[in-house]
Amino acid sequence: MRNLFFFLIALTLVGCGGGGDQPSDTTPPPSTAPPPIDPNTAGTIVGKVSFEGEVPEQKGIQMAADPACAKMHGSAVETEFVVTNDDGTLRNVFVYVKEGLDGRKFMPPSEPVLLNQQGCLYTPHVFGIMTGQTLEILNSDETLHNVHAMPKKNPQFNIGQPVKGLKTKKSFDVPEVMIPFKCDVHKWMNCYAGVLDHPYFYVTGDGGTFEIATLPPGDYVIEAWHERFGPQTASVTVGEKETKEVDFTFTATE
Repeated sequence: MRNLFFFLIALTLVGCGGGGDQPSDTTPPPSTAPPPIDPNTAGTIVGKVSFEGEVPEQKGIQMAADPACAKMHGSAVETEFVVTNDDGTLRNVFVYVKEGLDGRKFMPPSEPVLLNQQGCLYTPHVFGIMTGQTLEILNSDETLHNVHAMPKKNPQFNIGQPVKGLKTKKSFDVPEVMIPFKCDVHKWMNCYAGVLDHPYFYVTGDGGTFEIATLPPGDYVIEAWHERFGPQTASVTVGEKETKEVDFTFTATE
């Protein structure tokens, strides 16, 4: 009886899969994540943003209400709503990859983006930043400023900076194009931030040109955004080691 007892126990263990040599069905499913970006096959998108028509007249900024602001400028200061170059190209256009990077993840840079308040103006007037990247806000003026960010997807903030040299650090959690900033003390001060979860963006300056490099081959939608003229989009396919040109033209409105 004793031998029969142990024989039945052994049969039970085998039937329940207690044997160590049984095959295991724990193979993980194949990964659906895109492969890492290979710089040897990556491509580039370059282009230019032009302006057609009569350039809207820029108004002079009246800073007399704050003598500290007025004395920092030897001549009249104009608004930055529409700034063109001598060759007819347009500044302060935020150009970025709107579609085509689905599934890819990017770490934000460790270096902060600086938003400076200098001469009672925001510098830069338009900038890009990644989610999770530090925005360092600096008051370089000997007067009170406040920084009022008005996003729709991220939390708003409104901070005072009464002392020259004061720095405040902020960041954004989700992509948002674009986030307006203003100063409630100086009504003429404004700027815009484009927040993305990838590094493929550019702000036009001299020559109105842009370059978005190290793109994996694929199909993309590129958007160019301007604070007065809104967005324009273009579709482009980038092959291995290929440089594609995409130009945008904004036209004066009534």
